[in-house]
Amino acid sequence: MARYIERAENVARFIDVNYNLTLGEGSALGHQWAPLIYTTGDEALFEELYGQPTRQSVLQFLTYDQRNPNSIISCVNNARENARSVRDTITVPMWQQINTFYLLVRSAARQGQPLSDPNDFCDAVKIASHTLLGLTDATMSQNEAWHFGRMGMLMERADKTSRIVDVQYYLLLPTAEEIGGSLDVVRWSALLRSASALTMYRKLYGRITPTNVARFLILDAEFPRAMHFCLVRAQHSLCQITGSPMGTFRFQSEQRMGRLRMELDYTSIDDIIREGMHEYIDRFQSQLNGLGSAIHDDFFRLHTESAEPTQTQSQSTS
Repeated sequence: MARYIERAENVARFIDVNYNLTLGEGSALGHQWAPLIYTTGDEALFEELYGQPTRQSVLQFLTYDQRNPNSIISCVNNARENARSVRDTITVPMWQQINTFYLLVRSAARQGQPLSDPNDFCDAVKIASHTLLGLTDATMSQNEAWHFGRMGMLMERADKTSRIVDVQYYLLLPTAEEIGGSLDVVRWSALLRSASALTMYRKLYGRITPTNVARFLILDAEFPRAMHFCLVRAQHSLCQITGSPMGTFRFQSEQRMGRLRMELDYTSIDDIIREGMHEYIDRFQSQLNGLGSAIHDDFFRLHTESAEPTQTQSQSTS
């Protein structure tokens, strides 16, 4: 449920920033709608359904198209169904807010709002997501269920942050002549705004440069949408669920989480650039997917055979 809500919010962020970026622009940013599809990783499905990306087709695909499992309406539908299945675990205010969120998106879909003016719709989606997040923290006991929800949200957030960094570097990296120019700054500013990171970045670094933007969104340990921050907090929730001390593991998911977090602890931006930004992000996403599968196997898969006892081992502490 938490992952679906976080995903819907992130799609709204991408649309909102991109719409503002392309307002009144000519051919220089006219191709900016295509990267939104790459950001969500659904380019094959989009091409099958729509062919060439246009403003209208991309908006329809990302907001209301229920054939797209990652559209806003699909995410909210799935979150509501997940919430229904754990209705006795979540609180009444949370259930009410999820239904409010659901009705908001369904009503907007009937009226076709985002296709004419996405700003109000995207703002409403972000506020609805934030409200649910606040109600979850304010009304739900911070027990095992709460930690599972937080861990899912943080892993989804780390995944989406990695995707927007990857798209900017892999698909939009300007030519040598454009680096440092006004268009380059606009692109990197848009990337920071899509993660609500522009203000915090400016306070820390001031001038916008590709290397510092990547360093901030990947390795920063204090900004809540940075990949490193998300993994640190997700590991904390996993340890609260399993009861394992930090730096030890009993489950495969703990081992994978610890390795990934440790790698971020001791990686520099120079290491990442040396490996290749796209290659590094691709490897990170593969490890994150493996971690998600391990969590599913450890805690949600029905074991038909008795599981082998897992030996407690230690790993290097950070």
